[in-house]
Amino acid sequence: MARAPARLKLQSVAEVDAFMAQLAHPHKPAIEAIRQVVRGADPAIVEAIKWNAPSFRTTGYFATTHLRAQQGVGLIFHFGAKVRERPDVGIDDPEGLLTWLSKDRAMVSFADVDAVRTRKSALEHIVRQWIRHC
Repeated sequence: MARAPARLKLQSVAEVDAFMAQLAHPHKPAIEAIRQVVRGADPAIVEAIKWNAPSFRTTGYFATTHLRAQQGVGLIFHFGAKVRERPDVGIDDPEGLLTWLSKDRAMVSFADVDAVRTRKSALEHIVRQWIRHC
């Protein structure tokens, strides 16, 4: 996968950092940990604010943090904004992190920052697979 231009990545990180500085959320440390894990999974990943939340893309958006959950925080994986049939992606999920929400969306939920850190490798594994299908 091609790397995003460094200028674009720096602008995007700055945008999300500014959003996070203003965010009052009980699970802010977990959100920050998710950002680090997802961005670190592949150099082609760029983040930005989309749908009023930190979101991640390569050529198109593939994941968005779910900030409305009161019992932790989630990361919703998708294949873009428009609903489409779930492609036969064959995501290997040995730790059972993914909960399918619809034909083309799945969510990973974390109770807190420790849960993100504990599941870091499994989350990176899912991110790397997901972006191959976007």
